[in-house]
Amino acid sequence: MESTIQHLVKITGYRDHDLLNISIASSLREIVDAASVRVFELMTSDRGPFLRSKVDITATDVKLVYHQETIDFTSDESAAAEIQAAIAARLPLIETITDSGLDIYFFLWNDQKLEAVIRLCHPAKHSVNIVEVLKGMMVVFRNFHALLDYHERDSLTGLLNRKTFEDSYTKLLRLNTAAPRVGAEGAETDAEQAHWLAIVDIDHFKRVNDQLGHLYGDEVLILIANLMRGAFGSDDYLFRFGGEQFLILLHATTLEKAQAMLDQFRIQVEQHHFPQVGQITLSIGFSRIDHVEPWVAIVGRADQALYYAKTHGRNQCCHYDHLVSNGDLHQEFANDIAEFF
Repeated sequence: MESTIQHLVKITGYRDHDLLNISIASSLREIVDAASVRVFELMTSDRGPFLRSKVDITATDVKLVYHQETIDFTSDESAAAEIQAAIAARLPLIETITDSGLDIYFFLWNDQKLEAVIRLCHPAKHSVNIVEVLKGMMVVFRNFHALLDYHERDSLTGLLNRKTFEDSYTKLLRLNTAAPRVGAEGAETDAEQAHWLAIVDIDHFKRVNDQLGHLYGDEVLILIANLMRGAFGSDDYLFRFGGEQFLILLHATTLEKAQAMLDQFRIQVEQHHFPQVGQITLSIGFSRIDHVEPWVAIVGRADQALYYAKTHGRNQCCHYDHLVSNGDLHQEFANDIAEFF
């Protein structure tokens, strides 16, 4: 009992999702003496849903392992079919027998959302009592995970909030620099792919609040956030940055694809009918992320591209470097503004 309490104290002592995942995996491995414990997240691609590894704990190693192992539901592996069936049935756990031994999968549900899947590989200690203890620890982990989400999310739209931006920016560069975007044709190998930062602003949003009231304005923000989730991938970070402004951190892709994704989202919003409001348009400015520059400089550049879009007709997506190369935006002025941010 004392050991279990100590593990719970350790688990709830972190204020970071990665450290929380490492803590629960480490505790579970120690309790059941498993060969390894892995934490997976549910992802989606053009091929459908799949599980992607986040954390791997063994007796000698603790590491973040984004993208290094996936469980593809379209594969012929029997475990993949069992896991998919368990998710469909919203089961809390399953036990599977492989050629090398027993594996236990725990499914962490928060309402209708699957927060994580945790695999205990070949536990040496396994009994009904131990499984019940693990179930209790999972409840604590799930609740604490939800509490972290509550403090990191915008209360109106459910997107990440502004105070989480710097940490998310650092994680994007650290964990995803070498990771390709998953698509219908498999992993990309284009040497020109990079990370991108985009600032999105709702055109004439003040008119909505002034003419219809803030309740309708809030509904517009919620609907745009929902459209944004559908337009971008699970590797991308989406923020409500304040008021009618949103920010997007795009995972590694090419300039052409980044421009296409942002324009497709802009057009989707333009074509969407907003109840009582009608048509809403967006202006977007974006810039390539230079890994050696501070994020404030990147935000400043994207903001200058946004300012150009707002003052030259709105309802358009402008790339900072393109504006500079065309002479539409002066580099010196843009750098001064970036320093101001």
